[in-house]
Amino acid sequence: MTDANPILSGASGAGPMPIPGHIDPVPVPRPGLVEGVTPREDGRVDLMGLPKKRIADLFETAGLDLKAAKLRAKQVYHWIYHRGVTEFEAMTDIAKTMRPWLTERFVIGRPEIVEAQHSSDGTRKWLLRTADAHDFEMVFIPDADRGTLCVSSQVGCTLNCRFCHTGTMRLVRNLTVGEIVGQVMLARDALGEWPKGRMDFAFGDGVDGAETDEDEGGYSSDGRLLTNIVMMGMGEPLYNFDNVRDALKLVMDGDGLALSKRRITLSTSGVIPQMARCGEEIGVNLAVSLHAVTKDVRDEIVPINKKYGIEDLLQACADYPGASNARRITFEYVMLKDKNDSDEDARELVRLLKQFNLPAKVNLIPFNPWPGAQYECSTPERIKSFSDIVFKGGISAPVRTPRGRDIDAACGQLKTAAEKKSRAELERLYAEKEVALG
Repeated sequence: MTDANPILSGASGAGPMPIPGHIDPVPVPRPGLVEGVTPREDGRVDLMGLPKKRIADLFETAGLDLKAAKLRAKQVYHWIYHRGVTEFEAMTDIAKTMRPWLTERFVIGRPEIVEAQHSSDGTRKWLLRTADAHDFEMVFIPDADRGTLCVSSQVGCTLNCRFCHTGTMRLVRNLTVGEIVGQVMLARDALGEWPKGRMDFAFGDGVDGAETDEDEGGYSSDGRLLTNIVMMGMGEPLYNFDNVRDALKLVMDGDGLALSKRRITLSTSGVIPQMARCGEEIGVNLAVSLHAVTKDVRDEIVPINKKYGIEDLLQACADYPGASNARRITFEYVMLKDKNDSDEDARELVRLLKQFNLPAKVNLIPFNPWPGAQYECSTPERIKSFSDIVFKGGISAPVRTPRGRDIDAACGQLKTAAEKKSRAELERLYAEKEVALG
């Protein structure tokens, strides 16, 4: 071991970072990154969001020999992702003399909780803050047979969907792998459900313990409150593809959070070039924010449609790796009064899904109002008529029960209090974006 901390002294690397754009953000270097590590003011390295191999590399760079670095990385990885520990002193299978060495050089971070709100229906919303003082939100929705965490992928959004409160924000930056995984860790903290786990390692208390094989571990998730994850919070996940992919791999890793990919759903507004990669490299369930069945209406409320049209989007869904009757693609459809809710719209929706022979389910979402919104929610009678037509067409079309409306945690309502705009300013911004979109 060495006394110095040379981890951040290597050649500067640069991670791609989309800047705000109207359809496709332009990747630009994000300053301050060294091989994927974001420096801290205290000089320590945050291990949250790092895979086992990367942790081992950092330990070796900090002075451990290769064998010891791999062993300690396996131990630390287990404590971080399997048990939710945030202090090295709590890692009881690591030598007491080793723990201060780790504490001096590394930290296990979490996003800062600025505010936690509880809805009357049991929904919880957290306003979180990054280390560089940007705010974002996550939501936990409990049901009788599941608990779903709605995770954000960006601070702000670039898609400008007109029914969505988050769409009124400017895109500030992508969330890092650690900030995405950190949301899941925080939820587990808040719900008090870190598993006891089991130690599958054959080593002693010192760095000379026997090195073990990289076999898969696991633990029982019986009784877990957080059972499902949806990448449906702030931002477009496929515009932060690499970080979302790497974060979800940690969430799905049997040695760590161990959540099945069948319990994870990624929602996209239709970033077609990344959809196949999502299926191949992540393999989670796909949800698509469709919201309209005609070009004119979808161009208005989901502007990305001007670049990636409905039929191209549906073809990409038909080609999505792993889609089947057992793993249907979910189409999200927000119900907007006199905009997309007619019987004719419902029949066209059935026709389109059948044309592409899609294994599909349609989630009908009553519009959740927010200050300055220019749309109204369809009437219950209109929503029921729409749902009945789709059901009769042989496609499941349940109506989603709004949750967390009283704390602005419902679908389409996420927007941090840090950014508030007047109605006039919102209209001006929308006008500017429409001109840019052509």
